[in-house]
Amino acid sequence: MPELIVTNFNRNFTGVSATAAGVVRRHAARYDLVLAGHALPGCPDPVTPAQARRFSRQAPAGRPFVIWHVRRNTEMRAALWARDVLRLPIRIVFTSAAIRRHSAFPRWLISRMDAVIATTEAAAQFVPHVRTVAPHGVDTERFLPAPDRAAAWAATGHPGTRGIATIGRIRPEKGTDRFVAAMLRVLPQQPDLTALVIGRAARGDQAFLDGLKRQVDAAGLSGRLLFPGEIAPDALPGILQGLSAVVQLPRYEGYGMAPLEGMACGVPFIATDQGYYRSFSAQGQCGVIVPGDDPDAVAAQLTALLTDPERLEQMGRHARSAAETHFSLTAEADAIAQVYEDLWAGR
Repeated sequence: MPELIVTNFNRNFTGVSATAAGVVRRHAARYDLVLAGHALPGCPDPVTPAQARRFSRQAPAGRPFVIWHVRRNTEMRAALWARDVLRLPIRIVFTSAAIRRHSAFPRWLISRMDAVIATTEAAAQFVPHVRTVAPHGVDTERFLPAPDRAAAWAATGHPGTRGIATIGRIRPEKGTDRFVAAMLRVLPQQPDLTALVIGRAARGDQAFLDGLKRQVDAAGLSGRLLFPGEIAPDALPGILQGLSAVVQLPRYEGYGMAPLEGMACGVPFIATDQGYYRSFSAQGQCGVIVPGDDPDAVAAQLTALLTDPERLEQMGRHARSAAETHFSLTAEADAIAQVYEDLWAGR
């Protein structure tokens, strides 16, 4: 019988999925672990929620109960049904990254958790039962600097000799329009540069995406500001290795993995003051915090970085070092494991 069940009920590969996958890969060698729901790259094959409940009918050998680790509302609901209605011997751990007050129903769900892990000190202020603050870590064995950045960019097949990208869902909250506005100013001055908007738009945001594409077409930049859509998780490290900078300009972000994954690849970033970006930046050594509602300021900061090869290289070295030293996946996995062990020990 498994001692740990990790849920992933979202079929789309999101930032939450990416962070969960990294920890699962680490914990699969440490615990008798089952993934329930949808597959995650590099992780054990998943079981269905019904199978997860069957696996939880009795406590595993040497443990007083099974731990379910959940990260979404639907997963909290399923775990509460198993614990409180079916009366299965489980305890529920929830990871919270939100740095704003949850709405009423999620607040009630979170209040029923046995333990909460916050990803930042700010997130910990909005949830009860916080056992530890464990910043998300990056897998520095998967995300590595390229021996030759120019060759890595050429290998992507995209035009130009240099690339930058914004990564995430295409919607106003993520600031995709801010990125496009800045690129309309930067690209005409950098003829060798190509910009990528990596991610997908939900059906409700399709009109938003179409409007951005019209702006790009009107500026005559449709061949250099590209919308390749969502890319496979295994392909992301190769894209990041070829970039000169990651640009994230969200209006709201709970944590934000894209700059950190870029840092592990030796790529500095430009970002708004959201999520954990200011901590990633290390006072400007790894990234630059900008006002997202001022496209001229974003363009100026990005241009200054791209036209200073020595600074770009130095920031890339600092970024890789910070990812290894301060934001390792191993440290995150260890902090989460301690929460599990404390629960099992009755602490």
